Amino acid sequence: MAKMAKGPSPKAARRKARKKKGAISARKKKEFSFQGFSVEELQKMPIDEVLPLLTSRARRSYTRGLNSEEQVFVDRLLAGAKPVLKTHRREIVILPSFVGKKVAVYNGKQYMEFEIKPEMMGHYLGEFAPTRVSVKHSGPGVGATKSSKFMPLK
Repeated sequence: MAKMAKGPSPKAARRKARKKKGAISARKKKEFSFQGFSVEELQKMPIDEVLPLLTSRARRSYTRGLNSEEQVFVDRLLAGAKPVLKTHRREIVILPSFVGKKVAVYNGKQYMEFEIKPEMMGHYLGEFAPTRVSVKHSGPGVGATKSSKFMPLK
């Protein structure tokens, strides 16, 4: 009489372990960091410590000082008086203290509303309100070409 094995065979156990190892596990979301600092650390830093982390162009605009209109916008944004702050100031560089605020930037035709995310730090407000739209052509109109007069009208 043959003995009955208790539990799975060693081969089946190895196969099960291999399948479990190869299974796709849930990915951990990578936390955003800017120049090696987390968003919380950057928000706690004074502006003098944040400026060296920015690009030279952005650093220069803040070290020379903002003009009166730009300073008014920054003060109003940080005060958080309105849920969405409208502006024409496209040249303002996004700082860590702006993260989470909603802004509507004018693109020459309308206000483009967006929320400032950590990935936007160091960029200009105008980069997120495009002024040009790619042209999407349709078919030729009636009378546009000689061949179009033979096209059936819709």
